[in-house]
Amino acid sequence: MTAALPEKAADTSAENPWPLRLLSVKIADYVERMSAVWVEGQVVQLTRRAQSGTAYLTLRDVDVDMSLSVAVRTTALDAMPVALSQGARVVVQCKPQFWTQRGSLVMDARQIRPVGVGELLARIEYLKTHLASEGLFDASRKRPLPFLPRRVGLVTGRGSAAEHDVVENARRRWPAVAFEIRTVAVQGSAAVTEVAAALAELDAIPDVDVIVIARGGGSVEDLLPFSNETLVRAVAAARTPVVSAIGHDVDTPLLDFVADVRASTPTDAAKLVVPDAAAEHASVATSRWRARAALTRRVDAERGHLAMLTSRPVMADPGAYARAQRAMVAGLRGRASSAARGRLLRERDRVAHLHDQVRVLSPEATLERGYAVVSRVDGAIVRDPSVLQVEELLRVRVARGDFRVRTFGLLEEN
Repeated sequence: MTAALPEKAADTSAENPWPLRLLSVKIADYVERMSAVWVEGQVVQLTRRAQSGTAYLTLRDVDVDMSLSVAVRTTALDAMPVALSQGARVVVQCKPQFWTQRGSLVMDARQIRPVGVGELLARIEYLKTHLASEGLFDASRKRPLPFLPRRVGLVTGRGSAAEHDVVENARRRWPAVAFEIRTVAVQGSAAVTEVAAALAELDAIPDVDVIVIARGGGSVEDLLPFSNETLVRAVAAARTPVVSAIGHDVDTPLLDFVADVRASTPTDAAKLVVPDAAAEHASVATSRWRARAALTRRVDAERGHLAMLTSRPVMADPGAYARAQRAMVAGLRGRASSAARGRLLRERDRVAHLHDQVRVLSPEATLERGYAVVSRVDGAIVRDPSVLQVEELLRVRVARGDFRVRTFGLLEEN
């Protein structure tokens, strides 16, 4: 007797598995219970089968590399106001279906509508506000471009006019400029992925000092990849300064706001990333002329100042000052010598006068006039004869010497 098959997938085992047909039925039953859903995507492939009245679309997610097949009645396509083409963005109401025989999942479209330009612009504006609130567009995040990059990275379309404009105009300005070019899809479903990958590749090259993302003008739909959130965030995360050169001056994709510098056109980007060699040569020549003129004026001014100094009498006859100083020193020395001699004579006269005074007033002068100094043996000067004794030996000093005498007594006064 055959064992009963498990009712639930969790009840299966290696000994009691489901047959493949049962799994397909279970998946189809599960998918059938799903509700219809509205999805958005970009048409990357469109195939019509007139015999069956069915068309098959391949829709790609606008942000990541993921696609899904959608089956739609050709009558629904014919009812659209604008013919559907590859690259168009649409919203589709579809019901998932699982084909048990092939084991594949398809989406059965019930309604399909194009995404209008107005709605796209509204979504871009909403994303712009959201990214601005995160600070991705702040001026403080902007990095200055190098004056002369060692190598310029360029992300642009294959064989595009934008590539020619950037390269030729840059080399016209600075012939020695070196480029590292990555050609990618710049519109369509693969644009975001390829541009972001090229940006990351150039950002990893050490001597690439600036990266230009360039594309010519186009419709709003054509420029949608450059307002994609994934690409905008990739530019914000790059370590190398990025120049946005998308479309014309009136085109403003979100890449313009996150880039470090916005160029109005690819030609303008060439002017921004390298200097103009002719202008720099002219600037150097002007600076040299100004420096030479300033130096000439300075030398002329100093020469005039030197001539003015040398025209002064003291410079015309350098010995005049020395002679004047020598004469002044000689005069001072003469005055000092005369003053010293006068002072010496006066002092000599004063000394002689004092000497005469000393001689007149000295005891020797008194003795010369006949006076004598009488002293006792012990040297005491006799001033009062009453203190003398009879027969006392005395010393008498006169101008020419001294002698000894004895007293006989006091003389009587008459």
